[in-house]
Amino acid sequence: MRAIIVADGGAPTRAALDAAWPGWDDPCDLVVGADGGSAAAADLGLPLALVVGDADSIDPGDLRRLREARLPVELSRPDKDETDTELAILAAILRGATTIVILGALGGGRFDHALANVALLAHPALAGIDASIVDPRARIRLLSAPAPDGGAARLALDGRVGDLVSLLPLGQDAEGIRTKGLRFPLADETLVFGPARGVSNVRAAAHASVSVRKGRLLVVETPVDARAPSHDLDP
Repeated sequence: MRAIIVADGGAPTRAALDAAWPGWDDPCDLVVGADGGSAAAADLGLPLALVVGDADSIDPGDLRRLREARLPVELSRPDKDETDTELAILAAILRGATTIVILGALGGGRFDHALANVALLAHPALAGIDASIVDPRARIRLLSAPAPDGGAARLALDGRVGDLVSLLPLGQDAEGIRTKGLRFPLADETLVFGPARGVSNVRAAAHASVSVRKGRLLVVETPVDARAPSHDLDP
């Protein structure tokens, strides 16, 4: 079951998403609007199935229309521990989502929310679920090791030759990293949390992959058209 969550952080246009990540919404079994993200979902032509949040960023008229349309709305207290995006993730998992795509998680005026949304990829409830943050500027996934079988965790990085692929340890060093199909290969190496060594690798083949034996590794792919001309391509 594939769920799309639309957060209220500057959701992109459909044209921009289609250009950056063809097939990003195929298939789509469940669409959850995280508070004000419900309006962005409508703009993207996504059929809302559920809205969650504390209603602090939903236009009152929109909220009334959602209820009149008998769309499920799960309101929470404003003084909650979770963000609206986190509640939307948990709601999607509760309904059986095995793949989750999160939109609108990097924009808006709250940098702390963008950081928190990236950190949500490490949420314990997402263990075993294919989760990604998708934006025209980047697709972000988290590789956690060891895998359930005790071995290395692996991720396919198939895509356009020339796209940037940054590998960033999250919270601790990431050990035993191996890559295939990237310009600057890693062979059973460690990326230390802090230094920026893993930034701006480049996909050199349409079929690429990365694996890690221990730790957490953020995988950030940047479409070639979204790269600034001054990008330093040294890893």
